[in-house]
Amino acid sequence: MTAENFSQKLLRVAVIGSGPSGFYAAEALLKQKEIPLEVDMFDRLPTPYGLVRGGVAPDHQKIKAVSAVYEKIAQLPGFRFFGNIKLGQDIQVPDLKARYHQIVYAVGAETDRKMGIPGEDLLGSHSATAFVGWYNGHPDYRDEQFDLSCESAAIVGVGNVAIDVARILAEDPEILAKTDIAEYALEALRKSKIKTIYLLGRRGPAQAAYSPAEIKELGSLTTADLVVREEEARLDEVSKTDYLDPENKKNVDYVQAQAKMGEGKKPKKIRLRFCVSPVQVEAASGRASALKIEKNILVPDENGKAKAQGTGQFETLPIGLVFRSVGYRGTPIPEVPFDPKSGKIPNREGRVFSADLKTPRLGEYVVGWAKRGPSGLIGTNRADSVATVKSMLEDALAGKFGWETGALNGEGLMEEFLRQRRCRFVSFSDWQKLDKIEIEAGKKKGKTREKISRVSEMLGALDLASVDKAI
Repeated sequence: MTAENFSQKLLRVAVIGSGPSGFYAAEALLKQKEIPLEVDMFDRLPTPYGLVRGGVAPDHQKIKAVSAVYEKIAQLPGFRFFGNIKLGQDIQVPDLKARYHQIVYAVGAETDRKMGIPGEDLLGSHSATAFVGWYNGHPDYRDEQFDLSCESAAIVGVGNVAIDVARILAEDPEILAKTDIAEYALEALRKSKIKTIYLLGRRGPAQAAYSPAEIKELGSLTTADLVVREEEARLDEVSKTDYLDPENKKNVDYVQAQAKMGEGKKPKKIRLRFCVSPVQVEAASGRASALKIEKNILVPDENGKAKAQGTGQFETLPIGLVFRSVGYRGTPIPEVPFDPKSGKIPNREGRVFSADLKTPRLGEYVVGWAKRGPSGLIGTNRADSVATVKSMLEDALAGKFGWETGALNGEGLMEEFLRQRRCRFVSFSDWQKLDKIEIEAGKKKGKTREKISRVSEMLGALDLASVDKAI
């Protein structure tokens, strides 16, 4: 099949998920010239942009500004947005196959990995995912409760998310007050009693997952000292290969310099620890009261890479709050293959396969974290999505479709179907109204925006805006 075969009809594509990878896939599809097509994007929330809205820290407004790029993509001819529509609940995969030629899963990795230690489920032990969603006003975490009345907290993991959590706990709330942080979270942080924050990495500074920019930002806070033990910042023999990487070298050099600065004199302390692993969350009165950790040494694995090995030497940290930040994984979607071990949708070059990677699922594709796992920064998703779109176009031109569909020039098919199902969907123009409402509410408080953090309130605000316009 050639591009000429599409001259009288449109290739219709459904993109499930409106985070960066979904928008970059939509952009690559809509800007190519070989095949005329339309893209319908779905999200289970009324709001687009995924982790850019709900995951990026509120004091990182420059990173959030990438949403302006996605807004331009949404204005491209052939793009439509259906917010507040959840795959597996409001619509099913067969519903999509009846109306689209291809489906792209851009569903990310929404759940966190467990530490797998005793006491992990005690009160006061949480996922970093929940805390990040909470202070960002994500509807899933709006009603989470975090007791910030203790003096010490521990964060297990040293990736960028862990650094964000530490920074939000240590930052001056009045600096955060100018951002788009959720108002209820800001009030809780103003009352926080936390003075000591432990950041715990199971390997050394040469293997830390945070970026050089993130760790430097943590060391530049006006309210907290970044404290590192000199003996834990030293480079061991196993880490010398990792130190050759320019990013790792920056990280090592920075924490070694930081270690020489000692305790400092600021009111809060962020204690960055290396080569330690949590082994138990201990309890008092049914709540987390301490974290037992084991000292590690680094040994080479079968590939010569550094891995942590326990020494049998233990230490107990007095804490009242624990956040695990040890990785993310995807969640299964009904009727979509899923690998429970990796937490990803099995695929080859973005083409979805059966769980055993033996049978291709023609017409189904995946991008982003659901494709490759939780790695890379926001910009990493562009090349990843472009690569999947390349596979999609190759298959379309070759006539490789996974199902027969009547979705030819069917512009109104999805709206009609959703209305028949009595599904309340949010268009992109609806989102723009919400966006304006949030920004205006933020201005009144001297903030970037004041997010609406409940889905019912978002829909109510849209209803009210419609009434006001009608009047």
